[in-house]
Amino acid sequence: MEEMKQIDLAAWTKVGEGGNGLTYENPQEPDVILKVNKPRMNTLSIVEHDYTVSKAVESVGLLTPRMFEIVKVGDNLYGTISERIKNKKSLSRICHDDPSRIEEMARVLCREGKKLFATPCPKDRFPSRREQLLSVIDKVKYLSCRNREVVRQFASCIKENDGCVHGDFQMGNIIESEGKYYWIDLDRFAHGDPMLDIGHLFLICKEYAAMKPTQEIFHMTQEQFNLFWEAFAREFTGKEDHAEFDALAGKYALMDLVVRANFTRPSFLENFFFRIIANRLVKNYYK
Repeated sequence: MEEMKQIDLAAWTKVGEGGNGLTYENPQEPDVILKVNKPRMNTLSIVEHDYTVSKAVESVGLLTPRMFEIVKVGDNLYGTISERIKNKKSLSRICHDDPSRIEEMARVLCREGKKLFATPCPKDRFPSRREQLLSVIDKVKYLSCRNREVVRQFASCIKENDGCVHGDFQMGNIIESEGKYYWIDLDRFAHGDPMLDIGHLFLICKEYAAMKPTQEIFHMTQEQFNLFWEAFAREFTGKEDHAEFDALAGKYALMDLVVRANFTRPSFLENFFFRIIANRLVKNYYK
């Protein structure tokens, strides 16, 4: 393996922050952006995975910033250097800056999402989201014995699908620049049932939306999250009354809560929090 380029973070300015990492720009390198995962998600294997997946997604024809190299950041962190999409904004930032566009941005996510779900996903390069879900059910600490069986029964009925799923499908992970839309944060990319992605969006808009950290990350209020979901659901179903779709999304939200155990290591407090959410989802959507 080639020796990695060493990055002095003092020369870079933080310009963004997500749930798993931070992004930086450097005026001396205006065409690229540096992403550094937060410490608990910052190992060479994780960063190599991010790099490989981004290159593979690009190869299937989906629009995403080009990935250039893996770098060393300071003494014990790693990062990736990728194409800087100039004058870009995430859909969540657009919603924050101009709330009158929330419903429009929800329709954009729906439209781009349908393109994503219809894109054939090479099974030799990407995992099955269904298999990831089934493999982790017994390992999830925030499921009670009863809820574990609820998850197992529902997950076993999910059909395989050859289309792409993002894994972190939400308004912060698609950016707009000059009329083009780019997918970002692709480390959970797979093939599978689109409802697994939609369940993730539902979880954010309906379960996490009241929480201050979620609002800060997405730059949106609880009311704006709810409005976004309403517009997305109407567009996706083509119906004003989308209660049936919401109920199904609530079921898949529990699946998303479980499959995340493949990608993160929750703390004691996070396990406690996720148990509360799991109990609520079972109570509300698995009657």
